[in-house]
Amino acid sequence: MKKLLAATMLLATFALKAQKIEYHNALASEYVATRNVEVWLPKEYANEPERRFPVLYMHDGQNVFNPATSYTGTAWEADSTAGAMIAAGRIEPMIIVAVWNSPKRFQEYCPQKPVAEADLEVRDYLNNLRKDYQKELVADEYLKFLVTELKPFIDKTYRTKTDARNTSICGSSMGGLISMYAICEYPDVFGQAACVSTHWPLGYNNDNPAVSQVLKNYFNKYVPSPLNHRLYFDHGTATLDALYEVHQNQVDEIMVAKGYERGRNWDTKKFEGAIHTESAWRDRFDIILTFLYGK
Repeated sequence: MKKLLAATMLLATFALKAQKIEYHNALASEYVATRNVEVWLPKEYANEPERRFPVLYMHDGQNVFNPATSYTGTAWEADSTAGAMIAAGRIEPMIIVAVWNSPKRFQEYCPQKPVAEADLEVRDYLNNLRKDYQKELVADEYLKFLVTELKPFIDKTYRTKTDARNTSICGSSMGGLISMYAICEYPDVFGQAACVSTHWPLGYNNDNPAVSQVLKNYFNKYVPSPLNHRLYFDHGTATLDALYEVHQNQVDEIMVAKGYERGRNWDTKKFEGAIHTESAWRDRFDIILTFLYGK
């Protein structure tokens, strides 16, 4: 009996200390399609009931934790990396909110205002690239969902630090673009953004630089103050990522001109040989977390 009791107490202690993922399926919105949201809680969340935690919002949520739900069959495994780094004392504990995408992923993640303000030549190019491209852009509605519906829900449900300094956003490819757009559109909500393999060309080649230029013009105009914001960019050099360096170099020039200091409130990293896939982003997620939450 004593052995059984001891084993039960041991299991209870392990459960208390374990990290976990909570699932909010088919979360409704007035702005965008219903979607799943997964919330990862570090073990400190259970162990320190008075403590509040910063929050990292991540796009393409089905790819963030579980390879079985990832549409590529490979996940970032963000929970494993974050848990190990927290346990090693390399970063502070945070909550990760993984927001699943919808069938309108491209339309939700493509920055809406810069494209709407582009000249006819650029808009025609984009319309030819994707059917009904202009008519279906809903990035502004997606951000309203994040800011006015999801974030209040998360802040009400969990012990979060609600200020911009402790609210970050992260995504890859088109998710990198919407992360950039989010911190520019809502600088009072998001204090940090990680734009991973940011898909500046919008298309599948660099044949029309005017397309990416509308995004860079917008960023140049609306990049938030370096006094209270931090931005991370990166890219590989192979497959689709091979397109990005020329654009990122121009974005880096904007960062310098706006007063950002590399290594303090901004960084851009180049990963030789890295391809455009979740496995590559998984392999460097520790670097991203170190920038966002390193001690």
